[in-house]
Amino acid sequence: MNRPPADSARPPVSRPPTGSPRPLPPRSLTGPARPVVTGASLVRAAALLLLAGAVAKLVARGLAEPQVAYSFAALVTVGEAVRAGGPGEHGQAPLGAAAGLAYALLGPLHGLPTGHGVLQVVAVTGVGALAGALLRAAGRAARHRGRGERRATVPKPRTPARPHTASRPQAGGRHRHRRAAVSGALRCRVPAAVGWADGAARRLLAVGFAATLFQPLYLSGALDRWPLAGPAYGAFLVLVAALAGLADAVLAALQQPGGRFGAVLEDQVRALCGIGSAIAATGMLVSLAAGEVGLWALPVFCLPLLLAQASFRRAAAVRATYGQTIATLARATEVAGYTAPGHARRVADTACALGRELGLGSRQLALLEYAALMHDIGQLSLVEPVRGGATAALPEPDQQRIARLGSEVIRCTGVPTPVAEQVARSADPLTGPDGRTDHSLPLAARIIRVANAHEDLVGPAADDAAALAELREGAGRTYDPVVVAALERLRAAGAGRCTVARTESG
Repeated sequence: MNRPPADSARPPVSRPPTGSPRPLPPRSLTGPARPVVTGASLVRAAALLLLAGAVAKLVARGLAEPQVAYSFAALVTVGEAVRAGGPGEHGQAPLGAAAGLAYALLGPLHGLPTGHGVLQVVAVTGVGALAGALLRAAGRAARHRGRGERRATVPKPRTPARPHTASRPQAGGRHRHRRAAVSGALRCRVPAAVGWADGAARRLLAVGFAATLFQPLYLSGALDRWPLAGPAYGAFLVLVAALAGLADAVLAALQQPGGRFGAVLEDQVRALCGIGSAIAATGMLVSLAAGEVGLWALPVFCLPLLLAQASFRRAAAVRATYGQTIATLARATEVAGYTAPGHARRVADTACALGRELGLGSRQLALLEYAALMHDIGQLSLVEPVRGGATAALPEPDQQRIARLGSEVIRCTGVPTPVAEQVARSADPLTGPDGRTDHSLPLAARIIRVANAHEDLVGPAADDAAALAELREGAGRTYDPVVVAALERLRAAGAGRCTVARTESG
């Protein structure tokens, strides 16, 4: 029997008449999404309100000591323009923060009393930060424009036109490419602007807090009535700078999403011993020196901080290269055909998301990502590759042997020792021979085992529910139930990519 043509078996497609409006998509039954109030938005709003009030008072009453205010505003502007721009533009502005702190702690200038007050400190620091951000943006736009002009001057090879498409208008394609370029630029610039706004708001509130602690006591003459002369006055400035640094750390922890307040606060307090101490020391030194030599203290004593900022920037570049080297080394198993392409990266992403969920700090997250990237290096010692690279299906002794061999290789690469230890124990069971929980098993090793098993169990079918069910069955014996529960929360909410080892200090 002859079959009808394929086209005749298809039902006719109903199309709306020409000129009729397109049907609107159905509205959500839950209504429009409500804006989420986060700690970062509250910090930005507080800084914006404080700056608006300070500028309004400044406009109404005028500047006190205009030359001094302009000098400090110019220094803050330069500091914001040359701030350390890391990945995502979440870099600090050491020079701008030190200039704002120095203005907040400024008492007498060249032996003469000053009377700028708290709100003028906030206004000068905020306006200087905005001017520095605009100056930095203008410089970047000029560099991008210059690159575009250089590309335009390079002649492109001519390609023969196709016979049936040469006369077709290409305006639609050009518009689509232009819209795609604009949307891509916005996707890159919006996070950078938000990151700068978070840092600037935090710095402004910290400077305002330092000015609130110092300026009222200075303007009221309380510092002259108290026995604060010589070393005692220096100790008082150290106390104010330390409290301002602690306030900055608390604000940074509030800005961090995901409920990781304790871990982020610990990281920020630890960072105060690095660039934070240099910022505080420079601010105090400039305020003290300005009382003796005047405004010449600003460029003279801020130059060492610029050199320190350049050193920190080079160190960050070295760390980024170090992370890229580890990621490249981790791909050795993929190139040799022992694991599936992208397996190490996916395990590292899941492990870092679990680490964030469980409250690990940035240092611990960086080590965790290094270990998760290289957890399968031991497979290179196998004569025959494991099918699909899924080590979770192997007997436990074989998994432990691969982990131990991988840790021996990692120890020879100069990677921090905790990374090798985490890889060595990433295949150990949760319970010991006596059936009790092995408390010596590092949390990072437990996280890597769950992340690797989830990736192996999901496989090409992407059956996430079945993988989670099997992990739940092994929870308490093979897998840590706390880590498995965290994975279930992440898979229900959706976990983003983790690039801690490439973007944060480790």
